[in-house]
Amino acid sequence: MSESALLLSEAARAELAAFAHRAEVGSTQDWAAAEALPARGCAVYLADRQTAGRGRRGRAWHTEPGGALAFTVARRFALPPRALPPLALVAGLAVAEGLHALGATAVRLKWPNDLLLEGAKLGGLLVEGREGGALVGVGLNLRLGDADGSAGEGAAAGAAPEALPRTDLAAAGVPAAVPAVLAAVLEALLPALARFEREGFAPFHAQWPRFDALAGRRVRLLAGEAVLEGEVLGLAADGGLRVRHAEGERVHHAGEVSLRVAA
Repeated sequence: MSESALLLSEAARAELAAFAHRAEVGSTQDWAAAEALPARGCAVYLADRQTAGRGRRGRAWHTEPGGALAFTVARRFALPPRALPPLALVAGLAVAEGLHALGATAVRLKWPNDLLLEGAKLGGLLVEGREGGALVGVGLNLRLGDADGSAGEGAAAGAAPEALPRTDLAAAGVPAAVPAVLAAVLEALLPALARFEREGFAPFHAQWPRFDALAGRRVRLLAGEAVLEGEVLGLAADGGLRVRHAEGERVHHAGEVSLRVAA
């Protein structure tokens, strides 16, 4: 697939510094990490197949041709590292916006990095910091029946199994061709990353309730050996998850807890 096949607006294309496509890689994140960050704008790394993809908390993230979409966006940010943690939420909102534009208007976000469709897992994101910038990995299930792989995070050895069923765009009746899905997602994602650099997380915080899959839900949070239960109240201004526990409200941050929706 070539850059010319991407049907992007002038505004989105202005944010695209480079586009690279390979039939097979171990991981688009590792591929992007081995390349220099672009001086400005975004570099997009797309693979038809991942053989050693990585998800959050070390889980496997494998994809097969036609079955899933896997790509990484690399970008510099003129921001201090302490300002970057909400980036996964910004990227999730942008991906959801792009999928809504395709007709998948039931897509919601499960904090901090899962994309859900009718309560089932459609895909996920993995954001990793680089000196001077970040890598944003995106995986979406297109047609699970076409391949054994999935863009969702599978359980690694010793990890808790993913409790959510999987789903794909094809099952939702949404066109699932890679060029169309990739273009729709990049159309929203590339300008969103630029806006985050300019304006921070505040404008995205205001958008979160529209896509929030957890508001008002009972959840179970795993923090080491501790298990905490409570009701989700929404997002804090810094992107942390506000949860009402028996002893009062607390804010939890990605990387500190693992979240499951309580039965």
